[in-house]
Amino acid sequence: MTDYTTVSIPKDLADRVETTIEGTSFSSTSDLVRFLLRSIVIQHEKSDGLTEAEFEEIAEQLQDLGYLE
Repeated sequence: MTDYTTVSIPKDLADRVETTIEGTSFSSTSDLVRFLLRSIVIQHEKSDGLTEAEFEEIAEQLQDLGYLE
């Protein structure tokens, strides 16, 4: 069995995510967050670490999508 931990995000962001994932394969905010974090970690592992520019690009993309403020 997998152990889990809790990650907190602002309620307004959670509401925006719920609207965003409607009609997608993501069934919950947690599904989307897991997918995004897993994607970032995989990219990090493949490249032996993210450069500052890569990190900034990912953060900018997440901000453009409304996941970061």
